[in-house]
Amino acid sequence: MQVEIEEIKKVFMQYSSEPIAGIDKLPQAGSERYYFRIHTAFKTFIATYGANIKENDSFIYFSQQFQKKRLATPEIFFISADKKIYIQEDFGDTSLLNKLEENGFTENVYELYKKSLQQLALLQVKGHEGLDYKKCLTNASFGKQAIMADLLYFKYYFLDALRRPYDKQKLIDDFEALSNYLAHTEYKYFMFRDFQSRNIMVSPGDHIHFIDYQGGMKGAPQYDVASLLWQARANLPDDWKQLLLEDYTVAFEKIVRQPVDRDIFRSQYNGYVLIRLLQVLGAYGFRGLFERKAHFLTSIPLALQNLKWFINNQSVGIAVPEFKKMLELCTSDAVIEEFTPVQATPETPLVVSVNSFSFIKTGYPVDETKNGGGFVFDMRGILNPGRFDAYKHLSGLDKSVKDFLEQQTKMPEFLNGVYSVIDIAVEDYIKRGFESLVINFGCTGGQHRSVFAAEAIARHLRNKFKVKISLHHTNKENWKTG
Repeated sequence: MQVEIEEIKKVFMQYSSEPIAGIDKLPQAGSERYYFRIHTAFKTFIATYGANIKENDSFIYFSQQFQKKRLATPEIFFISADKKIYIQEDFGDTSLLNKLEENGFTENVYELYKKSLQQLALLQVKGHEGLDYKKCLTNASFGKQAIMADLLYFKYYFLDALRRPYDKQKLIDDFEALSNYLAHTEYKYFMFRDFQSRNIMVSPGDHIHFIDYQGGMKGAPQYDVASLLWQARANLPDDWKQLLLEDYTVAFEKIVRQPVDRDIFRSQYNGYVLIRLLQVLGAYGFRGLFERKAHFLTSIPLALQNLKWFINNQSVGIAVPEFKKMLELCTSDAVIEEFTPVQATPETPLVVSVNSFSFIKTGYPVDETKNGGGFVFDMRGILNPGRFDAYKHLSGLDKSVKDFLEQQTKMPEFLNGVYSVIDIAVEDYIKRGFESLVINFGCTGGQHRSVFAAEAIARHLRNKFKVKISLHHTNKENWKTG
């Protein structure tokens, strides 16, 4: 990342004479773009570094058009000559998802969702006016082809991975029918495409801002509403979904200055909810079942429960019998149980002891349980933050070290492998009533890599299995901090 940071410094100096006080690399999202926060004496900026020029062009074009209409999007201050780097407005670190997770389903959070949908309606309608959709990143319109692509994504990466029998040709025929039905929506405006709570920033004063809309295209406005209200991570209550949909519809009507047919609007909304739920399951299947990333596997049961509730309570207004059979198959108790991990109860005797240690200073932790066995992972194959002056006096508990290990080393890949191995043992130990499992992570100094890994596995096991954890950093008293 040092090369990219030096390039960003040069680009920023072309934009501003203000001295740079510091540059922080921000967590990477799902794309190949890298984000950096530039600090000056009085202000911060976001620098985006991306090798995909077409993607950059799309975001920059949309942002420039939206800024002319004072929509809730960032201003682009400067673009490098090669278009790989652009400097944009900084809305801070707090997303709508952060607000929800910190405060829960409170009145204030509801109002933030309502504000977000009102600003969305403005973006969709006003942003659409005069927009050149030929500058979209992918298809200019979210029509039949794009809908079919989402359905097939679900089929290949989730449904087929279940290895359950179904009539493939009849299902494709139903996909065609559903795609035709949804493609002929009455309303088509700017479609954000990935409108979810992580891409909605909340600045002081509860002001709403949008980021990451480079995949936008012309399409049905209901799709974005479905994306936000049915986001699996947010898991909004059913009454919120209904009330917020009505809030959005009222706001949309005011902007387009005409009433909408509520029955048609809701029916097509339901269709896009279904498409979005399946597209998300396809993504979870690809990341979890094929790339073996544990975080996505743990999201599958909640996504299936969302889908089950939807098909039991809503209708998309079109007869698709094989498609319906397939949905019932995916949401059957057997399939949901297949993806739902065994979880500990207060009576479960298992305690997982997780330790970090130094191979040099403390050696292997002593097994106080006398059971023997367990796991020891050598972290020395991961690039050591302790080799860099900025991190020598920090530990794996500090944010900058965490960011370094997550974004500039192979720690995420290493931990995904660890999760796969450990999960088998923990699930078996819970079922068999075992009392103890020891997991040790060692590195050179027992201060950075092993500490980070021990914290990560403890967090993973608590979240997935609800199991009791005893976490200990054995070399903590010898850390070179301060």
